[in-house]
Amino acid sequence: MRILVVEDEKKVANFIKKGLQQEGYAVDMVHDGQEALVNAAAFDYDLLILDLMLPKLAGLEVLREIRSKKRNLPVLVLTAKGAVDDKVAGLDAGADDYLIKPFAFAELSARIRALLRRGTQETPRLRVADLELDTASRQVRRAGQIIDLKMKEYALLEFLLRNAHRAVTRTMIVEHVWDIHFDSISNVVDVHINSLRNKIDKGFDPQLIHTIRGVGYMLSDRPQ
Repeated sequence: MRILVVEDEKKVANFIKKGLQQEGYAVDMVHDGQEALVNAAAFDYDLLILDLMLPKLAGLEVLREIRSKKRNLPVLVLTAKGAVDDKVAGLDAGADDYLIKPFAFAELSARIRALLRRGTQETPRLRVADLELDTASRQVRRAGQIIDLKMKEYALLEFLLRNAHRAVTRTMIVEHVWDIHFDSISNVVDVHINSLRNKIDKGFDPQLIHTIRGVGYMLSDRPQ
C-alpha cells in the first residue's frame, strides 16, 4: 500500500515515513500544500496523511481540492490543531479521520489500518481459497501453515489479495507497493512475484498467482 505524507516539519515527516516503511508501506513525502496537490494528481495513493498548517497552500484547501477530485481516497489529518472547531472544519472539508499531535505511532498505525479496511472488507482478513492474510497481525497462512514473508513480499501479496480475481499490471503494482524513487526499468516486480510464488504456491494446490500474458498478474483460485 502506498501512502503520501504531507508534513512541513521534516523531523516529524521522517519519523512517520521510517515507521511506516518498517511496517511494509511504500511512502512518499512532501512538505508543502502545492507539492501535495501535484503528487496526489500524479499517483494513485491508497491513503493520504495531511498536516493542516502547511506553507504555500493551507491543509484545508489541499483537502478540499483533493476531495473534489478523489472522493474515495482515505485522508487522515495529523495536526497540532486540536480545538473542537478545528476538528469540525477538517472533517467537514472531507477528512476521514483526525489525529492530534503529539501522537503515539501505534495509534497512527492502527488508524491507518482501519481506514484501509474501509470499502474492502469488514474484517481485517483477506482470503482466497486456503490463503489468508490478517492485516491486523500481518500474519499470512496457507492451508493453516504460517508463511514467512519479507516486507515487500507482504505488501505485494496484500495488494494482489485486495484485487483478487482481477488482472493488475506491473505499473499498478509499482504505484501501490513501491515509492516515487523506484526504478521502473528494473525487473524487481517479476523478482518479487517469483519469490512470492515460491512461498505461497510451491507445494500447494491450486496455484494462486497467475501470469496474464500482455497484462501482468492475477491472484485467483478460479480457472484461467
